[in-house]
Amino acid sequence: MNISDWLKKSSEIHSDLISPPLEQVKPRGRVKVSVVNQFFPPDYAPTGQLIEELAKQLDRQGAEVEVFTGQPGYAFQSERAPAFETLGRVQVRRSRTSQLFPHRIRGKAINGILFSLRSFLYLLHPRRQQHVILLTSAPPFLPILGYVASLLLGISYVCLIYDLYPDIAIELGVIPAHHWLARLWQAINCRVWRQSKGVIVLSPAMKQRIVELCPQVQSKVSVIHSWANPDWIVPLPKADNWFAQEHQLVEPFTVLYSGNMGRCHDVDTILDAAIHLRDEPVRFVCIGAGAKREGLMRQVQQLGLTNFQFLPYQDRQVLPYSLTACDLSLVSVAEGMESLVAPSKLYSALSSGRPLAVICPPHSYLNQILTEANCGASFRNGDGQGLAQFIRLLMQDRPTAEKMGAAGRAYLQKSFTPEAIATQYYKVLRRAAG
Repeated sequence: MNISDWLKKSSEIHSDLISPPLEQVKPRGRVKVSVVNQFFPPDYAPTGQLIEELAKQLDRQGAEVEVFTGQPGYAFQSERAPAFETLGRVQVRRSRTSQLFPHRIRGKAINGILFSLRSFLYLLHPRRQQHVILLTSAPPFLPILGYVASLLLGISYVCLIYDLYPDIAIELGVIPAHHWLARLWQAINCRVWRQSKGVIVLSPAMKQRIVELCPQVQSKVSVIHSWANPDWIVPLPKADNWFAQEHQLVEPFTVLYSGNMGRCHDVDTILDAAIHLRDEPVRFVCIGAGAKREGLMRQVQQLGLTNFQFLPYQDRQVLPYSLTACDLSLVSVAEGMESLVAPSKLYSALSSGRPLAVICPPHSYLNQILTEANCGASFRNGDGQGLAQFIRLLMQDRPTAEKMGAAGRAYLQKSFTPEAIATQYYKVLRRAAG
């Protein structure tokens, strides 16, 4: 089998799978937007970094933007941040409540509740009645407070859903599908979505799932993908990359998984591929943390694998170098999660100019992106042997690997830049304000 065979994998094209860039919206006045999200820089949580970029881009689109967020819980050098600061014309307000044990499950839950209570007070301020509130699902019950505030004060809000709960908890076996809590949560979700001025999701599969749960909101749901900034993450040869040099990644063929190794991600297929390649000059590098990280490290040690390297999350200023210190980028979604989560790491991987290997169910929208971008190959969950063979093919055919990386970056520049995505957000928010 040669590498061209991998490129013949195709899936049925759905016309609504990739949302085309929306036309530029010319404002008749500055729309006042309040974005509420638990995480924001100096936190390195991806949702916070995306919200920072979105806020700046909305300001450039013509909105008057304010961000309400929490104190750092995932920062490298800071446990406290100013209660108020400005980023250009964007105002950032932070809760004064510190994060408690943010790396523990119970601590995360408590922090989410405390932040939500503080956010509710923020929403009840009379000034917010003039704003469109963009409420994210971080924490997942935050949009419920927007619903209550809307009933009390008539505020307009839009839901931005990163992860769909309680569906994720059901899929992970935390609560049964027919448990009273799951039914109640889903019923509340429907009320929240119906009362909202719009619902933004990150993939067509998420939209389909929401419409199945609540058909009345079909016209309100917009698919707007995540993005990456191609001016910030720029292809860089490993030989010229200080991060690759520092971690001895210049010589071996390096396969990179960067980001959360959580319950919604598939690390078993990656481990299986590494077992097949244990005697070949391939290095698997995992940068980040998550619920599955420790278990993966234990398995690597028990199997005596020497082709794995684990590194912690990197500071934001390091990302342009860590993301390009590889020859292949990995993105994975666990089976059953394809309509519940959308990995933001996909877009930064495209921007890095490296080929992609995506591990996901066969009907995932990620397959469609790879087919359209012609930037790599996808593998079913559990197909570690197929992933290993693809890695061998890339090792033997570096020119084709480079073409894949360049094609992926060109695709990102066409469809998923901050400017293009912010235009789509601004249209939804302006419609909500209208």
